[in-house]
Amino acid sequence: MNSFDSTPTLSAWRAILALAVVFVMLASTGWTAVAHERVTGEPLQVALGAWERGRIGVRHLPDPASSPKALAAFFASLDTAQQSRLAARYPLVVGNMNGAPITLRYHANRIALRQARAVEEHRTRDSRLSDDGRELADQRMHRYESLLGGDRQILAFDPSGKGRAAEVLGDLGRAQRVSIVVPGVDTNVVTFEKSANRWFTAPAGMAESLYAAERAAAPRVRTAVIAWADYTSPAGLGMDAATGKLAEDGAVRLTALTRALPGTSEVSLFCHSYGSVVCGVAAPSLPSRVTDVAVAGSPGMRVGNAAQLRTRAHVWAMRDSDDWIQDVPYLAVGGLGHGADPVTGAFGARVVSARGAAGHTGYFAPGTESLDNFADIGVGAYHAISCADGAAKCRGGITAAG
Repeated sequence: MNSFDSTPTLSAWRAILALAVVFVMLASTGWTAVAHERVTGEPLQVALGAWERGRIGVRHLPDPASSPKALAAFFASLDTAQQSRLAARYPLVVGNMNGAPITLRYHANRIALRQARAVEEHRTRDSRLSDDGRELADQRMHRYESLLGGDRQILAFDPSGKGRAAEVLGDLGRAQRVSIVVPGVDTNVVTFEKSANRWFTAPAGMAESLYAAERAAAPRVRTAVIAWADYTSPAGLGMDAATGKLAEDGAVRLTALTRALPGTSEVSLFCHSYGSVVCGVAAPSLPSRVTDVAVAGSPGMRVGNAAQLRTRAHVWAMRDSDDWIQDVPYLAVGGLGHGADPVTGAFGARVVSARGAAGHTGYFAPGTESLDNFADIGVGAYHAISCADGAAKCRGGITAAG
């Protein structure tokens, strides 16, 4: 069960925050001086090392940390055969490289998924692993098989650690409007999709539901939706969920994605739970093509009000009436907590209806006003949005899409 599927009590959250205060105090006085070192043996790091030593013909390969524009220029200088050779030789690098052609990334990630699947299949029979270890290998193997199914478009894939992934629905290169679903805690490659209740917390299902709703809302608008689980999210409701460190790392990756998207599409972010913390941290650095940032079930965006997000994008917020997140202390003390409640009037977001969402995880469920509102935001149909107050206050001051 996903940790956010349960309903922690207010006292439990206060206890977590109190323990976090103690942790921070100990850390600041040197009792917990633990260095976070780069894990060089992980698959992506190994692949990056090989890329840095590689060549295409007599040419050195570019720094993977180069700007998307520079990397796009590099790939544009290659012929199709050369691009394919790089994807086959360095699939994890090419498949995760902002600036590489989108279709080449899809191709590279299929190669990487097949290789990762073979590794996990071997691990399922490895007697040196515990029963739990072989069971996890089996879960990962089947997840990779699923991601390889049909003509799925995997934009990012990294089997390192608990694993990361991102998937595209629609034609990203031709889209007029692109929506990015940013999920919350306990998101990894195994939880990327679910067979049951797939619209609840599983990024692939959330994106699938949003994509269908957007096409229904505006059939003539070319849309694409990205299920973006390409950051390391907190595991459960512990220390990481109460602080912003993982959100800061995720914000860097989210900003890089939005800056590297092809074409001239307008972009909307749909940020659920801890994902709204990521979006809040990313907001000041987002490119101007990001026209909307919508949060649902948010524990805060690490600011005191919407103006402090320093973004020109429209900021939207929703929360279902029985979402337990409303009991979380909305505060920020010594780096703990995520700031003000985005659905309060003082925050200054455009508060929209979440009728029918049913708790903390139902915002993308078909038939809900929360999903309908997300879809209307995603296609720029602002006139159709249902405000939380039942009037039109949340739509004020918006004269046209984008």
